[in-house]
Parts: sequence; C-alpha cells; structure tokens
Amino acid sequence: MIKLYHAKRTRSIRIVWLLEELGVPYALEIVAFNPPRHSFEQNTPAGKLPVIEDGSLVMFESGAILEYLIEKYGGGRLAPAIGSPDRGPYLQWVHFAEATALPPIADLTRHTLLLPEAARIPAVAADARVRAVNVLNVFERALAGKRYLVGGEFSGADIMTGYFLMAARMLGVVGTAHPNVDAYWERLATRPAFQKALSL
Repeated sequence: MIKLYHAKRTRSIRIVWLLEELGVPYALEIVAFNPPRHSFEQNTPAGKLPVIEDGSLVMFESGAILEYLIEKYGGGRLAPAIGSPDRGPYLQWVHFAEATALPPIADLTRHTLLLPEAARIPAVAADARVRAVNVLNVFERALAGKRYLVGGEFSGADIMTGYFLMAARMLGVVGTAHPNVDAYWERLATRPAFQKALSL
C-alpha cells in the first residue's frame, strides 16, 4: 500500500486529492509542518512534502508523484494518452502549475507569513503579488469557454492547478478580475476528493 507523508495546507494535498480521485488505497502519515528557513527541513524520508513510499520506492516532488501515480494506477484516467493531441497541453499545465504558478505564492508566503518579521522583504512580497496576478491572467485566458484545462475533462493538470488556486485565494490574490478562474475554482472545490484532501 502507498504511504503518503502529509501536512495540512502543503502540496501533499495534491496527492491526497489524486489518490482519492483514483480510489487507490493509501496510508496517511500526518507530520507537523516545519516552517522552513531553507530547504529539506520536513520530518519525512526526503525532508520535503509530499513524500510517498510505494514498496521500495521513496519519491518526492508533487508533480512527479502525480505523473507516476497516474501512470501506474490510473488505468487511463486523469491524463490524456501518450500520442493524444491533448498530451502536450496536459504536460504543459501540470508543470506550469508548479514551475511558474507556485513560485510567486511561495515568495509571498515566505515574506508575509513564514519568515521572522525582521527577515521579511516587503518589495519581494509586492513583486510576488504582481507575478501571481500575471499567472491568474494566463489561466483566465486559457479557461475561456472551458470547464477544465485540457480536453474538456478533469485531469491531473486540474489537481496541480487547484492547489495553486487554493493557496492564492488564502493569500487574497484572486479577485473579481478573473471570472473564468472563479467559476473553475468552484467546479474544483466541490469535488468530494478535494474536500476530503482539505479535511485531513
């Protein structure tokens, strides 16, 4: 059985959500989140969150875990098939959610919540807000006339993106200028698997 190291409000929400969507049995190891000053400071086998153990495999990085679990346990669900015209856009959004969308949220979190007051840099936080809004603008255009990011169906790309939107909303970044994003968020937020992930 898959073992998942999880802490509330962290990227491990993505993996709980995914496992719930797939109906894959898993054991949850709840750990306390350590506000990091640097990196690899979490109480998990890799010092990060999330981490999974699947047999002898120990794996971190939420996007990589998502791709691995969908490939191994998805049975064709939650990702377009290799060779499908939707495969490229799917991979783009999976990686955009972590590589481009989340860094400004991480900067904003560090410089408004996690770092000691004396170490926070207001200019970094302000710049992060601008960058996060620019990301929301990209999603706003991409979601015009669409229910989900890829192929009209819910996929792993939406799980990756949903966590970014949750964090952006918690930080007050999402506003009235993004109606497509708001409607998309409502579709994601009502999914039972996401609600379960948020409750743990």
